[in-house]
Order: sequence, then structure tokens, then C-alpha cells
Amino acid sequence: MSLPVSVGLFILAGLCEIGGGYLVWLSLRESKPLWYALIGGMILILYGVIPTFQPAHFGRVYAAYGGVFIVLSLLWGWGLDGTRPDRFDTLGAVICLAGVAVIMYAPRS
Repeated sequence: MSLPVSVGLFILAGLCEIGGGYLVWLSLRESKPLWYALIGGMILILYGVIPTFQPAHFGRVYAAYGGVFIVLSLLWGWGLDGTRPDRFDTLGAVICLAGVAVIMYAPRS
């Protein structure tokens, strides 16, 4: 699998997890209609399926995905809630992405 496809799968999975969870959050915490939570649940199911297309084993994919999730969560909070990441958030995100690169894409023998 090519690097762009793999990265795209991580991003798509992250958007499904965060977006689905956000819709459930809005329904339960912000008094939005129940159908927000139902659609969020369906999107969360997609999050469970998308990582299965990665070529690595479960543990490696989900460990690396954790770093992608951190970065996407910060970006989601910035874009939707207006909470701009500070320099420590940014540093942590860069460290996480370095970890993702090592876990998923380092050459192995």
C-alpha cells in the first residue's frame, strides 16, 4: 500500500471517530436531537471498519492511529470549538506524528 493511501486511511478513520463521537456528544451533552447520536453511532461503525484496510497488524495500526487521533482532535477543537492549540499542544502533536512515522513506516527486515 502506498504511503498516501495509508495516511488517507488514518485521516478518514480519525474524522469518522471524532465526527461520530462529536455528534453523540452534541446529542447527549448539548441537547441536540437523538438523530445526531444515531448518525454519530453509524459513523463510529465506519471508524471501526476503515483501519482494517491498513496493511499492518492490529496492534501496530491502532498504536499509530492514536498519534493521528491526537493531532486530528486538536485540529477539530481548533476548527469547531475555536480552541487554538498552544505551543505545547503543537510540540506534542509533532512528537506524536514522529511516533506514527516510526511505528508504521520504518523499514523492517
